[in-house]
Amino acid sequence: MGGNLHRAALAMAMAAISGAGFAASREENLADPIIGSEDAVLADAPNVPPPIARDHATKVVVHIEVKEVQGRLADGVSYTFWTFGGKVPGKFIRVREGDLVEMHLDNHPDNKMPHNIDLHAVNGPGGGAAASLTAPGHSSVFSFKALNPGLFVYHCATAPVAMHVANGMYGMILVEPKGGLPKVDREYYVMQGDFYTKGANGEQGEQPFSMAKAIDEKPDYVVFNGSVGSTVGDKALSANLGETVRLFVGDGGPNLTSSFHVIGQIFDTVWAEGNMGSPTHDVQTTMIPAGGSAIVDFKISAPGTFIIVDHSLTRAFNRGALAQLKVPGDTQKLVYSGKTSDEVYQPEGPGARVAEGPGAGAPTAKTKAQRIELGAAVFANNCQACHQATGQGLPDAFPPLAKSDFLNADKARAIKTVIGGLEGKVTVLPSWRVSLRSGIA
Repeated sequence: MGGNLHRAALAMAMAAISGAGFAASREENLADPIIGSEDAVLADAPNVPPPIARDHATKVVVHIEVKEVQGRLADGVSYTFWTFGGKVPGKFIRVREGDLVEMHLDNHPDNKMPHNIDLHAVNGPGGGAAASLTAPGHSSVFSFKALNPGLFVYHCATAPVAMHVANGMYGMILVEPKGGLPKVDREYYVMQGDFYTKGANGEQGEQPFSMAKAIDEKPDYVVFNGSVGSTVGDKALSANLGETVRLFVGDGGPNLTSSFHVIGQIFDTVWAEGNMGSPTHDVQTTMIPAGGSAIVDFKISAPGTFIIVDHSLTRAFNRGALAQLKVPGDTQKLVYSGKTSDEVYQPEGPGARVAEGPGAGAPTAKTKAQRIELGAAVFANNCQACHQATGQGLPDAFPPLAKSDFLNADKARAIKTVIGGLEGKVTVLPSWRVSLRSGIA
């Protein structure tokens, strides 16, 4: 019922939007008078600026400082990011259809490279790239009229463009329709990007950019909001039972298309590719191309931790494209019961005849080295996807096996756990995070 009520409200809101000028032409938006001026309210992911309440077009002044900064890409892995505003992704910009946007791009004097900005919301050659090419220590200014509503990507377009984008130079600008978007309880900003490092995934230390891997489109990391684990644990998104959540989702690329999915949720409404004219409903996974976006709305009908992924799943569980949405509350048994039984399954009954034939026996390990080799194969086939190749786990998602204080405390219990599984509550000491960061695990 919640989804149907949301769609009914959406239909009424879209009708109101249309009556308020949602379908205005570019010419009508161009002719909108500009009343007053204001400084843009910008936000770092996963936050977004508040919805726009005014009912007229104005001049919106946007200041963005380009910074080249060293930061965390993964535990023990640092990287020199090129950023719009000091973080990846860049600042979220929110304006209204018909606004005049005055863009100030400031290139910090400590930077080594010239940079610019190409906003997909601009109707004009290069999206502002030529007008904003800025040397370190300089500032460039240009303006544009927001003629089309939608959620648009912006990025650096200085040559080599793929290198600037791969280093984190992307963000999003929302051009709200004149009547605004349907009201929701929570709004968040999530942007995917692929990173190409000289060292392999997980290799410790400062990692430089690899142009060769970028050209081959073989990223070592695919992440949400700039780093592995950026939006999990105590940094996870949050909502309450019964609330409606809106995600503004972008794909900075530079190369990969995202198969965006929230495990355990169905998107009640999707504005595919960030368009405001033709939403779709009851969507499980939505494709977001590099340089593209989508807006997804869904109602929270059950509590728990919901995993947000690129459903090209090795990117999620092996390269970092994983986030969390945490919802507290009492279990809603009618919505989702959880496991109610666990019984032995015999497809043809205990008396079924089986045509037996000679088969190859399981490989036998005669030496310790052979046992280790067979154990490594078992781990690779069954455990690696979640606990990672070296057993280091994923922070706040999958606990480590390497150097695990829980497993090492009782060898017999550890063997039984591996062979027969483990039931009940397990407490993992928080010190494992320190071990991961120090490279001990």
